[in-house]
Amino acid sequence: MVNVGLAATLLICLSNDRKRPNLNCSILADVTMCYSSCCNCQEVCSVWPALRFLQNCQEGLTCMLVFTITAAVLGMFQFGYNTGVINAPQKIIEEFISEVYRDRTGKYITEDFRNLLWSVTVSIFAIGGMIGGISAGTIANRLGRKGGLLVNNIMGILGGALMGFSKLSHSIEMLIFGRLFIGFNCGLNTALVPMYLSEISPLTLRGGLGTLNQLALTIGLFLSQVFGVQFALGTSTGWPYLLGIAVIPAILQLCLLPFCPESPRYLLISKQQESLAREALQRLRSSSQIEDDIEEMKAEEQAHQQEVEITMWQLIKNKSLQLPLLIGVVMQLSQQLSGINAVFYYSTNLFMAAGLSETTSKYVTIGIGIVMVIMTLVSIPLMDRAGRRTLHLYGLGGMFIFSIFITISLLVKFLYEWVMYVSVVSTLSFVVFFAIGPGSIPWMITAELFSQGPRPAAISIAMLVNWFANFVVGLVFPMMLFGFESYTFLPFTALLAIFWTFTYKKVPETKNKTFEEIAALFRREDVININGMNIPRKSIQSGEFLFEDKPVEDCPLHHHHHCQLEELPTRKKNVEVTPNHLEDQL
Repeated sequence: MVNVGLAATLLICLSNDRKRPNLNCSILADVTMCYSSCCNCQEVCSVWPALRFLQNCQEGLTCMLVFTITAAVLGMFQFGYNTGVINAPQKIIEEFISEVYRDRTGKYITEDFRNLLWSVTVSIFAIGGMIGGISAGTIANRLGRKGGLLVNNIMGILGGALMGFSKLSHSIEMLIFGRLFIGFNCGLNTALVPMYLSEISPLTLRGGLGTLNQLALTIGLFLSQVFGVQFALGTSTGWPYLLGIAVIPAILQLCLLPFCPESPRYLLISKQQESLAREALQRLRSSSQIEDDIEEMKAEEQAHQQEVEITMWQLIKNKSLQLPLLIGVVMQLSQQLSGINAVFYYSTNLFMAAGLSETTSKYVTIGIGIVMVIMTLVSIPLMDRAGRRTLHLYGLGGMFIFSIFITISLLVKFLYEWVMYVSVVSTLSFVVFFAIGPGSIPWMITAELFSQGPRPAAISIAMLVNWFANFVVGLVFPMMLFGFESYTFLPFTALLAIFWTFTYKKVPETKNKTFEEIAALFRREDVININGMNIPRKSIQSGEFLFEDKPVEDCPLHHHHHCQLEELPTRKKNVEVTPNHLEDQL
């Protein structure tokens, strides 16, 4: 997941003078030597071919920012890896459970009790995730975003070590507690990493960089599938190493994060430490020209002085925050209850039910991981162009359509031989549309919907809902598969329709908007809907034209380049004279 050359290069060069305002990084003539001369992205690329993707980097994408994001998303990689790693060695671990029980009691374990112990081993990961997610708000406020991630790695190392040494110790308890601790680690990561990234990213790059959460997650999930095959670590001797690999991203993040700055927004608004916030921002932007960012953060601070620390219960009772909280919760449910976890956990069984052989089904399942990684990469530039709301609608719509095709292929699999290929194509297409929208957007949009005060509490609630839904799907889907048979995906089809309708009606577009501008959409009672955007009426002066001159090529609809909105003095409603770009004014 992490390019070793990138991590080593940036770690060495960033360990130099950390207060230099114009420092991007140092040019390395040799890995063991680092000089203090300044460079930009293009110069770094000429030294390290692995960094050539930065040659056309947008304004604000500095080496320090890339390094910080790389270190942070290791937490999401950890989540993805541990989500998928337990599935491949299921039979081998069940044999281990039976062997330990027989050695301890001298009796053979019953199938029901063995299945119970296996279910506990799998599901306790989600329980740990719920505990970690609900703790995130308190930890983020007390330790900071970066500080919380650093301390969290202790749980990651402990969990990975317990799982890795469980066979050597002949202990089922170590395996179960290891899964609990790594679940806590992943639950806290899923809350802190998106929060940290949203607060350190420049406004124009926030969407694309936020997608890296999902990219790291999918890479972790894919590698867990690859390592878990029988010719790798999915063996009776290799499965402890397969689970113990979890210590590597935890140790790596523990080594990299100390060189990263704390969230400037947290330092300024939550801790009232403006000097440290300026220093952190200068390091992230590689420039001393940070006044625009500072003023934007101060404006948010003034608007939310009474919300410095808000609890989850206070957030739930606050009427002005109930709508964004509802949106954040439903977005998390649209990810977990879309049916994607059923595909991840039971795709091999689904393909076998469609008529494929077991071996072919396993390879197609690995193909799902590859598709997820590729499509997440594709969605990165789209996030700040098409917008979060638009991509989420396209994603949910595509998943709705192909969930119907999956059901049809399961129903008619005995009639035609080519139907099995329809099942494979439909499932892969289902995953493609998930990666475009629901895969990455819920991670970032919850952080965008809230200002600094209620953000940690809101993310804690959202992560609790996310993990609980994950737990329910993993628990209920096998029963659905047994009870509904070929109609298993129909409940997900109905839920996708509900989520699409909710997104269309209630979710605002957050592209290229500051946190304060987004929060203002929910604070003001009188809003109008323009081009799918909820726009505060009070922000429009009576009898006044608001327009922006744009070249035709810059207009997404390619219509008139004079876009205006007029409020007639004799009427209370707004009249759209021509299609507008009013959302760009906010």
